[in-house]
Amino acid sequence: MSTLISQNVFSSVLSCDSSDFVSLDNAALASHMNRCASTRSRFFGLHAALESVHALVCSRMVTAAMVALMLLAIAAVVAV
Repeated sequence: MSTLISQNVFSSVLSCDSSDFVSLDNAALASHMNRCASTRSRFFGLHAALESVHALVCSRMVTAAMVALMLLAIAAVVAV
């Protein structure tokens, strides 16, 4: 009989709190976003730009190497 009571209590607790999971997640996300926004340094824009360039270059490593070699070759021709 005690297992029946504990199961009923558990199911009633679960049904009462299941609607709060979404609001708790939203509150946690909002808190995280506020902490992230407050910790931005003065170099945040530069860091974000460098991350974008890094993502672009790493995904196309061979193309980036070929472009760099062509730029070096053009610079060598212009310098002569």
